[in-house]
Amino acid sequence: MQLWRLTKTKYVSNAFDGEGARLYGARWNSPRTRVAYAADNSALAVLEVLVHLKDATILPSYSLITATIPDALVADLKMSDLPPMWSSSPIPPSVQAVGDAWIRSGLSLALRVPSAIVAGSNDVLINPEHPDFARLIVEAVEPFDFDPRLLRS
Repeated sequence: MQLWRLTKTKYVSNAFDGEGARLYGARWNSPRTRVAYAADNSALAVLEVLVHLKDATILPSYSLITATIPDALVADLKMSDLPPMWSSSPIPPSVQAVGDAWIRSGLSLALRVPSAIVAGSNDVLINPEHPDFARLIVEAVEPFDFDPRLLRS
């Protein structure tokens, strides 16, 4: 499976360590649970940054990472396992509990989950403590230039 992650260039070497999510929590994990987030396409990776953007002046400092993981190491979250209001904001703790339980289970290196931003697209959770983590291969890292039209008010 190919996946993409847009991250600040200064964090590229640690892009999949899950530290930011561990510190702050996110949609699919509570604070103290280490997980890395990626997307199943580059456009969704861009939108994931923009939806959380507080300061557009930092945008020139991003890089787009393309990586691969073996398909056999990716599990899919069933739609029937989604908690109610899973895509709402603020994030329901029941959604974070799903990701926390998956991390604790150690069943797969990655978990494909639906995007709360774009219907039909998927985010990919990566367990940096999984025994197969070394099978995540970074294919490319390139500076990313945001189209200025995305930031028009």
